Amino acid sequence: MNPTETHTVPQNLKTPIRLQEYGVGIFALIPTKSALKKALKKNYITVNEKPATTATFINGGEIIILSIPKDENNNKPKREFIFPLKVLFEDEYLAIAHKPAGILVSGNAFKTVANALPQNLKPSNLEDVTIPQPVHRLDYGTTGALLVGKTASSIRALNKLFEDKEIDKTYYAVTIGKMKELEGIIKSEIDDKESQSNYKVIKSVISQRFEFLNLVKLYPKTGRRHQLRKHLASIGNPILGDKEYGIENLVLNGKGIYLHAYSLEFSHPFTKRNIFLEDELPQKFLKIFN
Repeated sequence: MNPTETHTVPQNLKTPIRLQEYGVGIFALIPTKSALKKALKKNYITVNEKPATTATFINGGEIIILSIPKDENNNKPKREFIFPLKVLFEDEYLAIAHKPAGILVSGNAFKTVANALPQNLKPSNLEDVTIPQPVHRLDYGTTGALLVGKTASSIRALNKLFEDKEIDKTYYAVTIGKMKELEGIIKSEIDDKESQSNYKVIKSVISQRFEFLNLVKLYPKTGRRHQLRKHLASIGNPILGDKEYGIENLVLNGKGIYLHAYSLEFSHPFTKRNIFLEDELPQKFLKIFN
């Protein structure tokens, strides 16, 4: 028998919403937006007993059923990944956790932040509580503040904030080489989409191996894959420890990439409180710049 989950949509929806937006977080078997889209494409979801698509709208009162073939669900983790996470902020709706270096945020692997979240966060007491899920990604080697939704409605609302660019993020990176400008804007196309990162050099120190090491504050205006790494490499100042976009013979091995998600600022989608949170710089940054 195929693993199934059923969800009944409340009658009091304010406006119709696409299933691919509404359905994020309502099923434990497909907790992420990308997983939901894949399930829709594979016809694993029905609405009122009719196959659903990415064009299906939800109006209120529908019965949504997810049915995944048993053999496809065998790779799902059957137990939590026991891994302590530092929780920087938490309420009934959402949380912000520190992501360490050397661990994936989510995906098919067992050792991910997503699989460690349930035993690090307090369960929400709200009706639409679901398995807590990160609502954005940080690269494997990147450290810093990671935003997490704890309810189905919160996951949807936070995804919408990201889509509407209503969450301000700042990063710190250590770059190599002499930087021509102390501040600037980098624009390019990444994966056929426009991207923009603003930057400001905070401090530079002389380095025998790299000529200069620079502490750079970054303000990404879009969220493309590897955007900050690609942008800094494009101006000749790749991030220290970046093996993929670094300069040959100038890659620092064994210390990881020096990229840190430093702060998040946004209006809480439910309490309307302004949330501004900073995640302090890792020690490896401070060893270079005191």
